[in-house]
Amino acid sequence: MRRAALVGIGLLAALAGAVWTLQGLGYLKGSPMTGVSFWAVVGPMVAGLGVALMIVGARKQPKG
Repeated sequence: MRRAALVGIGLLAALAGAVWTLQGLGYLKGSPMTGVSFWAVVGPMVAGLGVALMIVGARKQPKG
């Protein structure tokens, strides 16, 4: 269950980070976050953290 939770949380974080990046860069319009460079910096960091969580959650545990 813990592994599935890590993968799920990681997926949500990666998606949120991607959306924040696109908003910060001005590609997604209609939000107060659009065009704000803070989100263009924070977005990739959150997306990277999400990918790392998915990798940790998807790794097989060593037997023994």
